[in-house]
Amino acid sequence: MTPLTMFIVSDSVGETADLVAKAAISQFRHDVDTVVMKRFANVDNLKQIEEIALLAQRQKALIVHTLVKSEMREGMAHYAMENGVQAIDLIGPIVDMIGGRLEESPFEEPGLVRQLDDDYFKKIEAIEFAVKYDDGRDPRGILLADIVLVGVSRTSKTPLSQYLAHHRYKVANVPLVPEVEPPAELLQIDPARCFGLVISPEKLNFIRKERLIALGLKDDASYAKVSRIEQEIEHFEKVVERVGCRVINVTNRAVEETANIILDQIEQLK
Repeated sequence: MTPLTMFIVSDSVGETADLVAKAAISQFRHDVDTVVMKRFANVDNLKQIEEIALLAQRQKALIVHTLVKSEMREGMAHYAMENGVQAIDLIGPIVDMIGGRLEESPFEEPGLVRQLDDDYFKKIEAIEFAVKYDDGRDPRGILLADIVLVGVSRTSKTPLSQYLAHHRYKVANVPLVPEVEPPAELLQIDPARCFGLVISPEKLNFIRKERLIALGLKDDASYAKVSRIEQEIEHFEKVVERVGCRVINVTNRAVEETANIILDQIEQLK
């Protein structure tokens, strides 16, 4: 496998360049961790640019950058060419195009997209809420949540909660097990804001076995047996019928797909 090193360079935190680079890499490698990615954040002078270009030459790295100041972008182009390094400017061409259309000059202030506005605070609040009320830790969160997820263990409740939190929704998730009576709060909420996550016994059997192996345990524990899984799903079906919520089969769905189904329904309630 051909090795690849990428330098992510930004005059802010570098999240944008990092995400774009990973999206591009994923078209060639399913595991983006096989690519060495080094982030250079808060780069604010030409001396740093020169040093990064020299280092990229030594390590035969590609440079991907989101430098908003024209002086810095020009410096990167100069030093990259001088050192025979490939550098991709992700933001410059777009800024120039928009500036031409608006007939305005850009602010050239790093980090504006991350200003601490209401939207940003709502996202942080939602993420903290999802952590606090994850895995049924506190049933009081069910009544405070915008969205409630229920399901048996290993049906992607936690990653789905975090994904929805990034869309600024407060999410509580509740695991359902036959031996534990579901929280009374589940029967007090609007069923349209509650979603049951179900998965095929075969798929869940595989996932749970892999989970046990990853923990260094034997994969023949009751937790991973099909008979136990079927018992849990039967209990799940009884609970969601009482709640009256929508059930989504997540067997062959990515978290993003499930989230879109939920968001579509929630948006209709507004």
